[in-house]
Amino acid sequence: MSSNEKLIAFQQQYRGKTASVIGIGISNKPLITFLLDNLLSVVARDKKEKSAIDGAVALEENGVKLVCGEKYLNDLHEDIIFRTPGMRPDQPALMDAKEKGSVITSEIELLFDLCPCPIFAVTGSDGKTTTTTLVSLFLQEAGYHVHIGGNIGTPLLARVPEMKPTDITVLELSSFQLMSLHQSPVRAVITNLSENHLDWHTNMDEYLRAKMNILLHQTPQDWLVLNAGNEITNALTASAKGQVLHISSRGNVENGVCLDGEIIYRVTGGIRTPIMTRSDIRIPGLHNVENYMAAIALTQGLVSDDIIKKVASTFPGVPHRCQFIREKNGVKYYNSSIDSTPVRTKACLHAFKQKVIVICGGDDKQLSFEPLGPLFFDHAQGVILCGATTQKIKDAITQYPGYTPNVYPIYETASLVEAVKTAEGIAGPGDIVVLSPACASFDVYKNFEERGECFVQTVNNL
Repeated sequence: MSSNEKLIAFQQQYRGKTASVIGIGISNKPLITFLLDNLLSVVARDKKEKSAIDGAVALEENGVKLVCGEKYLNDLHEDIIFRTPGMRPDQPALMDAKEKGSVITSEIELLFDLCPCPIFAVTGSDGKTTTTTLVSLFLQEAGYHVHIGGNIGTPLLARVPEMKPTDITVLELSSFQLMSLHQSPVRAVITNLSENHLDWHTNMDEYLRAKMNILLHQTPQDWLVLNAGNEITNALTASAKGQVLHISSRGNVENGVCLDGEIIYRVTGGIRTPIMTRSDIRIPGLHNVENYMAAIALTQGLVSDDIIKKVASTFPGVPHRCQFIREKNGVKYYNSSIDSTPVRTKACLHAFKQKVIVICGGDDKQLSFEPLGPLFFDHAQGVILCGATTQKIKDAITQYPGYTPNVYPIYETASLVEAVKTAEGIAGPGDIVVLSPACASFDVYKNFEERGECFVQTVNNL
């Protein structure tokens, strides 16, 4: 069915009916416009008061009914209801509306329904954004018209009418978006899996089940890329419906991409063909080598090795991921605000060849900080703590066997700005200061981007 046919079918099904969009943030406004353009009556709901919502007046002028404030989910009855990704599908108001006949869906689910071109998608606990970006860059350099979205970029529904079957849509998908998805992409990557978002998911099993939706609805013709070096991810091989390619930074694979020494190989039936060396990749860290391998495997057959090497030598990385900010008085400052788990902080610190001064702490995602004890013992020359998790992280450090203040000092600060100034005071020529929080940002900031920008601004003002 062509794009127009899918849109016409959608219009015929819902013309004159009502739609409810929960959450009136930047990401949902294009969805509201799309629904209005396709002849639905739209109710937009948000927990914030109307006065705190940007563009509220314009929405009402366009015919959108606003339901705002603490009772924003009252009388939820519209024919089709779009939940925001951060709202659990089993939220009582949603369940009640579903029992009464409403269709509960999301922007991503409708995109899968209407998209006329192949969908490639990336998920995992870490590395999603970099891998998604690399896949898009590879395909664009190869001449494909690429639409990038999902958990990054802009919502793509509004672009569906202009999409062609020869285009490729590339999505980064979070566990929140995958949790209720009943379709899978034709090519999928799971970069790695570890404990994450346990402040939202009921337990680790639920988190893993959500991630598995990226592969459970594939067909025998579809592709799945898995990280053989990640035990949880590799175990999903048995659940694959189609062709599986593995990536590994620890040894050979039968089919996929691997790193052996300093050389990255493409592997087919056990036969290896060199692609490039690790040093060809501009951005640092073994975790970024794995991101490249995942993107190479996902685009196999569509992208030449020359294109891969061109991107590797020029791509500076995605902001807030081991991002070099400046050097002052011989001290280098790096922003890795994306590091919202101890696993990400481990990957970040392993990217450096020397011990660093780490700025750490933030909102509590109910993850264990125990891994930070040995990590900082081996890779930190000083730790500066700030945020709601200060005491928990300090306990993890000081309870690690062998730790004494002589190994490295711990500093407690009241804010990120104070933490940066403390780092400036203790760092000397040749030292490296890294913001790698190992925590979410919501204790102080709207998101990790805002936290990272605060760090960057403070560093540039030193």
